[in-house]
Amino acid sequence: MATHPTNAGAHGLPPATGPLAGLKVVELGQLIAGPFAAKTLADFGADVIKIEPPAAEGRAGGDPLRGWRLVKDGTSVWWQVQSRNKRSVALDLRQPEAQDIVRRLAAEADVLIENFRPGAMEGWGLGPDALLASNPGLVMLRVSGYGQTGPYRDRPGFGVVAEAMGGLRHLTGEPGRVPVRVGVSIGDTLASLHGVIGILMALHHRGRTVSPTLPRGQGQVIDVALYEAVFNCMESLLPEYDAFGAVREAAGSALPGIAPTNAYRCADGGWALIAGNGDSIFRRLMQRIGRPDLADDGQLAHNAGRVARVAELDAAIGAWAATQSTGDALAALAEAGVPSGRIYTVADIAADPHYAARGMLQKVTLPDGSALAVPGFVPKLSVTPGGHRRNAPALGQDTDAVLREVGLSEAQIAALRERGIVG
Repeated sequence: MATHPTNAGAHGLPPATGPLAGLKVVELGQLIAGPFAAKTLADFGADVIKIEPPAAEGRAGGDPLRGWRLVKDGTSVWWQVQSRNKRSVALDLRQPEAQDIVRRLAAEADVLIENFRPGAMEGWGLGPDALLASNPGLVMLRVSGYGQTGPYRDRPGFGVVAEAMGGLRHLTGEPGRVPVRVGVSIGDTLASLHGVIGILMALHHRGRTVSPTLPRGQGQVIDVALYEAVFNCMESLLPEYDAFGAVREAAGSALPGIAPTNAYRCADGGWALIAGNGDSIFRRLMQRIGRPDLADDGQLAHNAGRVARVAELDAAIGAWAATQSTGDALAALAEAGVPSGRIYTVADIAADPHYAARGMLQKVTLPDGSALAVPGFVPKLSVTPGGHRRNAPALGQDTDAVLREVGLSEAQIAALRERGIVG
């Protein structure tokens, strides 16, 4: 695994550089959807101030993701990915004084991100009407299960539910078997990325609307529903139903309507994923597996004919794969110019030279001095790349510094801490 400079960033980036340097972001929310959007902005230079609940009697405090999945020295290793480059401020948002601090932060911020249930922000006096009144240039991203409007707006919504409602879960798995989860929180992540796109578009609009009456330009609210982000990626699902009454079903590892594309078992028990669905690619594939008769069959020259005979094609490719080791099969297909690949485990990823060469295997140094592998930065920008400026913060690590920035005195901070309003 490649080792890169620890904590200074893969590109040696000092603080406050990157395409979003100077952008101030306030993150309210927890777990995945909102925080992943903020993490993406932070990776490219934004100053992200993450608001978390302080610890209290009977409550650990902080974003629950701090304790999710595998934990090292009391903190999830996932935390080092989700919250890198952020600052942590511990505030009890149920308290009016904490709400006032958020208003002060929002008044100076470019972006505010929240993923609470609709109505929560308004209940704290932090809804868009209030925040945009004091900062008309604020861009406010609101991520929720079902959106800020509509009959389902008040329902609790998690990514797994959104994946089901958005149409993804029905298509995932083997035909006739229980629909399965993709394996990661894809609904949350899709919503996050839609949110980032919305933020960047809104900032572009803001820059074009600067005027004497709007010195920072016009801000706006971005309403991202988890299920809509999933549905937006469902390709031709809806028009096929509307035009033909076709209800797409689960198809296992195949790609319905585009043939041949599937995973094939090799002699050593491994799987080769083979995508031979282009017309010329198909011919090369059939030649490589010793089936020139299929390569020259006029009925198979185009996708529609191949789809009609997909079972025959899968059987032919499967019979060839069963005589090859996974490595030999993939080498032969690569030589023939046929898109193919193995089904990677994380062990394969960690050992892969291409991942390393592309800077996707980064190392950070934890407080105990040990090194931890984390994913690199996506997308790759040639002039202003993303980078690692600081590790994910401890709970409330930056509370005092941020409160000083909004004008609170040491005595005021101490008084708030004494009452448990800040941590």
